[in-house]
Amino acid sequence: MKALVIFLIVLLCVLHHDWWWWDDNTMVFGFMPIGLAWHGGISLAAGFVWFLAVKFCWPKDLEEGEGAES
Repeated sequence: MKALVIFLIVLLCVLHHDWWWWDDNTMVFGFMPIGLAWHGGISLAAGFVWFLAVKFCWPKDLEEGEGAES
């Protein structure tokens, strides 16, 4: 799962540079430029990938209370 999360992070980095929408005047929902809608989608996808990273890749020994020296 760690390899999948790393792959998704790299994929999001590549998709973030959306040169294919630069000269497109299409409006989404009649008011939002397609480039802005694309970045909204990228932001939602980044949130989902962060959820996967925390759920499956976060070290178990960092749980609150375990190994904490006060």
